[in-house]
Amino acid sequence: MLRTTALLTAALVVLTASPATAHANGDWSGWQKDLNGSRHQAAEWRINAGNAGKLKLKWAFAYPRGEYNAVRSQPAVVGDTIYFGGPDGKFYARDARDGRARWEFTLPPATRYAFNSDGPTVADGKVFFGDSASRFFALDQRTGRLKWQVQLDDGIASVTTSSPIVHNGLVYVGTSSSENMLPNTHDCCTFRGHIDAYDIDTGALVWRHYTVPEPIQVGTWPNGAKRFEPSGVGVWSSPVIDRRTGTLYVGTGQNYTGKGGEFDSLLALDARTGAVRWTNQVIDADTWRNACNLPDAEGYCPGLKDGTNLDYDIGATPNLFTVDGRRLVGVGQKSGVYHVFDASTGQVVWRRQLGVPLPSGGISGIQWGSSYDGKRLYIATYYAEPGTLFAVDPATGQVLWEAPAPADGCSTGGAAGQPGCYRAHGLPVSSSPGVVWLGALDGKLRAYDSKTGQVVWAHDTVQDVRGVNGLTGRGGVLAGPGAGAVVSDGMVYVQSGYNSGFENPHGHVLLAFGL
Repeated sequence: MLRTTALLTAALVVLTASPATAHANGDWSGWQKDLNGSRHQAAEWRINAGNAGKLKLKWAFAYPRGEYNAVRSQPAVVGDTIYFGGPDGKFYARDARDGRARWEFTLPPATRYAFNSDGPTVADGKVFFGDSASRFFALDQRTGRLKWQVQLDDGIASVTTSSPIVHNGLVYVGTSSSENMLPNTHDCCTFRGHIDAYDIDTGALVWRHYTVPEPIQVGTWPNGAKRFEPSGVGVWSSPVIDRRTGTLYVGTGQNYTGKGGEFDSLLALDARTGAVRWTNQVIDADTWRNACNLPDAEGYCPGLKDGTNLDYDIGATPNLFTVDGRRLVGVGQKSGVYHVFDASTGQVVWRRQLGVPLPSGGISGIQWGSSYDGKRLYIATYYAEPGTLFAVDPATGQVLWEAPAPADGCSTGGAAGQPGCYRAHGLPVSSSPGVVWLGALDGKLRAYDSKTGQVVWAHDTVQDVRGVNGLTGRGGVLAGPGAGAVVSDGMVYVQSGYNSGFENPHGHVLLAFGL
C-alpha cells in the first residue's frame, strides 16, 4: 500500500518574500476553518450585522481567460497573506490587505489539464492542496517552493475536491473521480474512493482507507464495453477531526456500478491508523452514473429498474459540536437531509429533511458544507424550489428561521437574462459573529443577520472589475467548494465563477471586501 512518488519540477516565481504576521486568531487557515469543521470565524470583531452593509470592494484579482475558467479553490488566509489557486494552473500567495504579489507557483505538466481543485490548508510552514489531475502538493509557506508532491490516484478521471486537514504531523485528504461521467463506450468502472494520511514533512503515505472493494469484471455492457463492479464511493467532501478522541470523520459518495462498500456513509476512523471506529450508511442502495440520465439509459443503468439510481452522496463536510456535554457530529446529504449522530457511537440523534431531492442525478439537497457558530447550525439547500438558508437548533433539529434565495436574484444585476441562473445555493455556508455569509447561483454574495435571517448586505459579483494584476475579470455563478466566503481580520474574500453558465468575455475573479 505504501509507495513513493518522484517529485516533479515546476516553474516558480518568487515576487516578494514577506513573513506572515502572527495573529492566528483571525486566520482562516483551511477550508474547514478548524478541526471541527465549523466554518465560523469567532475572532471577527470588526464586521457585524449592524455594519456589514458598509462593506466595499477593496481589491480584486482577475484570472486570464483560457481553456478552463472555473474557480474551485477557496482561499486560506494566514497572517497578512492570502493563498489561493486559479483555473489557470497556477497557485498564488498575495498580500491579504491590498493584493500585492508575494509568490506564485506553476503546477507541473500533467497528462490532462491541471488546476487547483480544492481549498488549500496552511500549517507547519507549508501550504497543502490538490489538483484536478489527482496530485497533491506541499509548498513552502514563505517562498512557494515545492517541498514534496504525490500522486493520490492513477485513475483516468480521478480528481481532488476534498480539501486537506492537518493534525499531529499528518495531512489528510480524500479522492474522488468523474469516471462515472465518461461515455458509455468506456469500460466502467474501476475507480475506488479513498481517504489518505500523509506525513507532512516527507509526503510518505502513512495509511489509506478504501471505501469500496476492488472492482472485478462481471461481464460487458450492451455495447461490448467491459463492466466492473462494485465501484465509485468517492470522497469528494473534506474531513474533520475530533482532537480529543483522535477520530477523523468524512462522508462518501454513491456507487458508480454494482452495490458494495461504504457508499453514502459517514465514516469515523482512527486518525492515527485509519482503522474504522464506526460507519453509518444512511441509504440502502445508490448506484448512479451519468448514463442513467441519457436517452439510451436502459442496459447501462441497472438502478432504473428498482429506483436505486439516486446520486444521494454525502458530499458535505461534517460539523463537530457539543450539546449538553454530548459530542455530536452532523452532516448534510444530497437527499436534502441533515443527519446528526453521536460522535462516539454513530447512533442517530436526529434527522431533518430540509431540501427536496431531485430525480436521478439531480444537483439537489445539501452539498459541500454547513456552519456552526456555537448557537445555531446554518445549512443551505441547492435546487430545492427554491434553495434556502436554514438556521437550525443543534440539539433538536428545529428550524429557527429560513431564508429562501431572493426571488429577484436572477432578474437583477449581471444575472438578468442569463439562462444558467437559478434560485439555488450550491456552495458552503460561512459565518462570523452575528453574520452568515452565503452566495447563490445568481452570482450575488449575501450577508444575513444570524438571529433573524434578514439580508443585511449583498454584492453582485457578475460585473467587470479591474484586478490588481492588471487584467479585467468578471464574476459568475457562486457555487462549488471554492465559492465559500472567508472572513479574516475585517476582510471578506470570495472566488466567483464556478462554471460557464453566464456569458463572460473575461476570466473569473477573486474579490476582497472590507469596511
